[in-house]
Amino acid sequence: MIYPVLDGKVAIITGAAMGMGKATAMLFAEAGAKVVVADMNEEKGQEVVRDIQDANGEAIFVKVDISDAGQVKTMIDETVRTYGKLDVAINNAALTPDDKPVAEFDESYWDKLIDIDLKGTALCMKYEIQQFLKQGNGGSIVNISSVSGFRPQPNNIAYVAAKHGVVGMTKVAAMEYGDKNIRVNSVAPGAIDTPMLRGALEQFGFTEEEYAPQLSLLGRFGQPEEIAQASLWLASDQSSYITGTTIHADAGYTSR
Repeated sequence: MIYPVLDGKVAIITGAAMGMGKATAMLFAEAGAKVVVADMNEEKGQEVVRDIQDANGEAIFVKVDISDAGQVKTMIDETVRTYGKLDVAINNAALTPDDKPVAEFDESYWDKLIDIDLKGTALCMKYEIQQFLKQGNGGSIVNISSVSGFRPQPNNIAYVAAKHGVVGMTKVAAMEYGDKNIRVNSVAPGAIDTPMLRGALEQFGFTEEEYAPQLSLLGRFGQPEEIAQASLWLASDQSSYITGTTIHADAGYTSR
């Protein structure tokens, strides 16, 4: 049973068409939020909206490329036009990590990934915070970083740089807007069983049984719903004294 800790709240979740974003959208709706499913993938995003509505929740879909400031602003405007306000934002949208060593990294993919994972997250915060300030009663932002923001892996310099940056940006925003009751935190997932991770396993020729013990003290991959629970706590008033911090949802990976 999920308690209605977001009852009456309006929440944007980017990258909500699949994986952790979808799990978060479903959980937030169950917790009482009116959910904005924001993603580039309209077909999958609309499926999430229907799933939420079939479970008696409220949701709309907004197509957005978060690297485009105009589209991000439109996402906020559509949210407010539909639901009258914004209370919570989960900035989850990201690209698959790159796969080249530093001496060979792909500059075009670097630009694309940094545009989405780093600049896109910054743009989301910019316009989310503007809306919170306009409303004048605070709000909660959760940025999805990664264990790669704390313990780098080889062959993904762009992703590591972006996720380190997300942690830093989270702290800056928390410092700047705490006196306005705007809380900004992050979640750093470890190896989570998502289409992105499954694609990486296939790409590098690993099995879950081989790879999971290297990334988890629990010897298994995490589930998207487990990350959603961390985001739910940070988004809700249950964490009202928490800002500028990161929850490491990584089965102890960064503790070693």
